This record gives sequence, structure tokens and C-alpha cells, in this order.
Amino acid sequence: MKTIIEPFKIKMVEPIKLTTPEQREAILRRAAFNVFQVPAEEVIIDLLTDSGTAAMSAEQWAGMIRGDESYAGGRSWFRFETVLRELTGMPHVLPTHQGRASERILFELLGGAGKVIPSNNHFDTTRANIEHSGAKAVDLVIDEGKHPRNRHPFKGNMDIAKLETLIAEVGAANIPVCMMTVTNNSGGGQPVSLANLREVRAVCTRHHIPFFLDACRFAENAYLIKLREPGQVNRSAREIAQEMFALADGATISAKKDGLVNIGGVLLMRDDALAQRANNLLILTEGFVTYGGLAGRDLEAMAQGFTEVLDEHYLEYRIRSTAYLGEHLLKAGIQIVEPPGGHAIYIDAAAFCAHIPPAQFPGQALVCALYRHAGIRAVEIGSVMFGADTPPPMELVRLAIPRRVYTQSHIDYVIEAAGEVFAQRSKLRGLRITEAPPMLRHFTARFEEI
Repeated sequence: MKTIIEPFKIKMVEPIKLTTPEQREAILRRAAFNVFQVPAEEVIIDLLTDSGTAAMSAEQWAGMIRGDESYAGGRSWFRFETVLRELTGMPHVLPTHQGRASERILFELLGGAGKVIPSNNHFDTTRANIEHSGAKAVDLVIDEGKHPRNRHPFKGNMDIAKLETLIAEVGAANIPVCMMTVTNNSGGGQPVSLANLREVRAVCTRHHIPFFLDACRFAENAYLIKLREPGQVNRSAREIAQEMFALADGATISAKKDGLVNIGGVLLMRDDALAQRANNLLILTEGFVTYGGLAGRDLEAMAQGFTEVLDEHYLEYRIRSTAYLGEHLLKAGIQIVEPPGGHAIYIDAAAFCAHIPPAQFPGQALVCALYRHAGIRAVEIGSVMFGADTPPPMELVRLAIPRRVYTQSHIDYVIEAAGEVFAQRSKLRGLRITEAPPMLRHFTARFEEI
């Protein structure tokens, strides 16, 4: 296949501290086998998350210098609002400091005891904000999305029959909003098709249920639609993204993903009355409506990032470089969630650590092994993150690739290290939790090896 080069040049570098296996063993034990507690300086390749870890462009840094820091109605706010309105078609654009702030505002307004909020798959903070409000979060992803080896092109799709059944069971009046995560992070970074978005929109319209996107990775989803969905190849990623937003009544966005920034979020709405209530809550908890808890320079960086992310040379490189990692892991015999998605590769930890039962957290065991062996930081998406009450359908380890940060040689290092750990996989040991909070336990839980 033709080599896809990085469509950018590197103007600044940051040194990587190269640790020894002995140093990493001590660090991991001090962190109680939770890599969230490992100092970033002690990580060689950091694939913990793609959120807020992107390298910004020269134009974004130039915008940071131009940022208007006026409290109300700054120039940077108007540029940000214009970019988001032109992209999404949403009349109400609320800036927030990050995506979970948008979620908190939305579900404080729409959640509550007795309410049920469906999605294809809710991610961790979305689920936590829903449950914190007293509502119930329900996942309705298609069955193909629960099997790593299935190569359905749109494994993030929602099961329409399951949605209709849920509405019949609980009543449309008890479903204040239907969510759709694009791409589907918890399910392996898998995209959602335009056809499925249209179907969900039709169901929501028929039952008078608002339809919102969790659109953190909307650009990657749009480009995967262009590549995989019949009839879309000749459309631009921007046109596809605009149709995705046109099908929705609103969206929550963490700009730390496809906004290509290190901090920032957005809450988008069409409903005037709901937007007014959201504005009031935004002022109370985040800041005035034209800065939303951010500096003007952050608004400038977001405006530029939401423009740059739809450049198709960038998206071609982004999707292809992620697939490169996945294809080489498969060649090494390591099962991943297939086909590769946009922002990350998800290793099937249940297959990798077949000797470790879910109750002993095979994903967390693999995360610890990757750090021990090569200083690679990944994240478990399985029984630690989602299994406090009900075992999740898959035990995964996510290798999330920061945008515009690592080169192919860094990824080759990851491939080599994963293969070496795989060769010694029978030696990996399970873990037990010794201490954990009641919600979002994966961030701060403490473990010991069994």
C-alpha cells in the first residue's frame, strides 16, 4: 500500500525520559498497579488517552497569542461561535471547559430519578453524569459491536429494534434524550453509519424524544463513513459531518479530541427554552456564556482546531496510521477489535490473557505488563471501568493515539513491545481491588497482584 506520510512538519520537540524495567517496577508498585497514578514523566509512550494530548498547529498557537481576554463578548468568542454554527448548524453554542462539563449541564437539566437515557454505548463520564442525576444509562449497541472479531463496518450502530423495545417498556415520557456516541469509544472506537443515524432520528421524531450526539470524534466518524458507507465516497468529510449534526437536536463535544486542543468543550442545542436553562447553569458553574470557563486564547485554539480537523489529508493520515498499528498487532497474533477505528486500537484482553478470569481484571493485568515491559501506558476498558455492577461484554485494553504527537517509529516500538509481552503472556498475573470509590473507580482504584 502507498505510504501515508504525516501531513505536517515538526517544529518543536520534547525529550522522552527512558526508564529501565527495574525503575518501572518500582513506579508501578508505588502507583498500586494503576497507571493513572504514574507520573507522565515516567512514561515512554503515552497511549492512555487521545483526550487533550494533541500537538497544536502553528495557526493554533498564533491564535493563542491573538486571543481576546475580554470577559463578555470578546472577539475570540465570536470567531468560535461562527465556526461551530457553520459546522453544526446549531443556533445555540455554549462553551465549556471540557466535555464532561457539557454532560453535567445537559443531564442536570434532563436527567433525574425514573428517567432512562439510551445510547449505543455511553462512555465513562457520560454514564457517571447520567447516574449522578438519578437516571439510568442503557447501552443498545448492535450485537456485532460486542464481538472483537466481527468486521462489520459500523459496529458503533444502535440496535433500532432494541430502542423501540426500550421505548415500549419504559414509555417515551421517561426518556428525556437519546444519545449516540460517534465514534463509539467504549465499543472499540467503532463508527456509526449515516443510515443508522437517520433511523434513530426517525424513531426519536416519531416518539417526540430529543436526539443528541456525543460528538467528541465526529470528524473521524465522518471520514470512516466516507470510506465505508455506500454512496458516500464522493462527499467531503465536512459535508458528511454537517449531515450528522443536522440529524441531531444537540450535541456534547469534548474539544480535547477532534477539536485538536488541550482543553475545552462545547454544548450545542436547537431548543430555545432548554438553551436558556443551560445558559443559566453555565453562568452559575462555568462562567459567562461567551467564555464558559475558558480563556479567550482557548476559544481561538478551538475555532482553528475544529477547522483543521476536517482537512482530508490529515484524516487520511490519522485513520491510516491507526490502522497500521492494528494490522501489525493482528500479524503478531494479537486479537484486536476489528476493523480498526479512528482514534485507538483496542486489544482483546480476554483473548490475550485467557488464563485470567474477568474477576481478576485481565485488561488491567495487560496494562501493567505493557508499562512494566516497555514504559507504554494504556488504559483498561472492561471490568474495572464498567464492571462494578454487571460484567461488560468485552475486556479491552485501549491504545489511544494522541493526534500529531508520535511518529511511525514510536508506533513500531509499541508493536514490538506488545509482541514481546504476548510471547510471555502466560506469566501475567491477575489483580484484585484493595480500595476504590463508588463511581469512576478506574481513575483512582488501588490494586494488588494475585
